[in-house]
Amino acid sequence: MLTTLNTSYTDTRAADLAWALGRDPLPALATLDLELADAKLQLRLLGASHQVLLDEARGRCSETVACIPGSSTPLPLGVAKRVGDWEYEFAARVEVLTPGSFAGRAQELLALVSEHPHGLAGVFPGSPHAFTAMLAQQHAGQVHWRTWHAYPQDGQLVATRTRVGARVRVARSG
Repeated sequence: MLTTLNTSYTDTRAADLAWALGRDPLPALATLDLELADAKLQLRLLGASHQVLLDEARGRCSETVACIPGSSTPLPLGVAKRVGDWEYEFAARVEVLTPGSFAGRAQELLALVSEHPHGLAGVFPGSPHAFTAMLAQQHAGQVHWRTWHAYPQDGQLVATRTRVGARVRVARSG
């Protein structure tokens, strides 16, 4: 699903993004509700990036990657944590692209996400290459999602990848 976000594009940068786990739902400009196996997932586009809410029999998990005023947790390159009965893994990277490469990559990502049944993309008014896009899937009992945050003024594309799955319990021999 592709939407134009009804908000002005603020001059944020990739370095302004912060990561948080466990935040309450923030006001969203667009949402996509999905059911993947036993999990309910809500992809949320915020005025300042994204939030994912995961609800399953084992519990709840929320991930927020956004420009949050006063946040002191910068965007990490990687995180691996236990969240209740889940293993949570997060990774982020920043790509720096030339203007021509940026435009091509933006078009490619927007086409991929907008045509996918588990995809949500929002374009900010004023630039067709200023967007946030999210894509979710379920595989082998785990929920995965990827996001892309585009900053055309700097030629920066922030890509994140998250995996949440049941904690594997190892039997101990005695």
